[in-house]
Amino acid sequence: MAKLAFLGLGVMGGPMAGHLAAKGHAVTVYNRSAQKAQDWIATHGGAMAASPAQAAQGAEFVLACVGNDDDLREVCLGPQGAFAGMAAGAVFIDHTTVSDTVTRELATLARANGIGFVDAPVSGGQAGAQNGQLSIMCGGAPNDYARAEPIMAAYARICRHLGPSGAGQLAKMMNQICIAGLMQGLSEALAFGMKAGLDGAAVVEVISQGAAGSWQMANRHQSMLEDRYDFGFAVDWMRKDLAICLATADKIGARLPVTALVDQFYKDVQLMGGGRGDTSSLIRRLRD
Repeated sequence: MAKLAFLGLGVMGGPMAGHLAAKGHAVTVYNRSAQKAQDWIATHGGAMAASPAQAAQGAEFVLACVGNDDDLREVCLGPQGAFAGMAAGAVFIDHTTVSDTVTRELATLARANGIGFVDAPVSGGQAGAQNGQLSIMCGGAPNDYARAEPIMAAYARICRHLGPSGAGQLAKMMNQICIAGLMQGLSEALAFGMKAGLDGAAVVEVISQGAAGSWQMANRHQSMLEDRYDFGFAVDWMRKDLAICLATADKIGARLPVTALVDQFYKDVQLMGGGRGDTSSLIRRLRD
């Protein structure tokens, strides 16, 4: 069992840290809101720290799941950042969805201090985190990944090393590009069925077994038909991720016409007051 630090106890990080504690690892947690850390300890045991640097002291692995590029820099850098508390030979595992630019920046700084760095964004949503069934896309040095993979196995359905630093984040961008297009297609199909007077659930039972089937169709069609959107990954966070995708596409010369369009559709949902609803709320634009 390893001595670990976990930074960020939101809807994803909290359950992931819980799986690590359940496996018998010694987990010290840090969260910007101390109450969340206290609540986590009341459930899982372990210890809490007043700063990322304090949490990282003596840890073999430091894991983070925070909000965006700036949040990640904040928990990594400076006298109170995790890198200041980590010893040479420790490995930082970043589960945050961020740009590949900040990933490479932080990985370079980590290596200069003798610290390993694995970018390891996840897919599977809140349910995947709670059930320990996340898909994890990883970048970094092969030896750092080899050390980190058994730790991440506590909450992974699949975990793969895909290339050097930044490769995990680029793979997560592909994931979000796929979700955006699939969710728009599902929204249009369900809205079409409503207009046509069909039983949407009955139709989905049939078409989900064919080429149209997807995770979104299987897990979100019923709540979409019922106009319920409180199932995990929020529109606000999806727009943050799509902004990263679109900026990276500009940088590398890729074309994302559908993704750019769906991003604007999600903006419509935000303007309707739905920023905290989950990504399946895209259908709200199409409902009467």
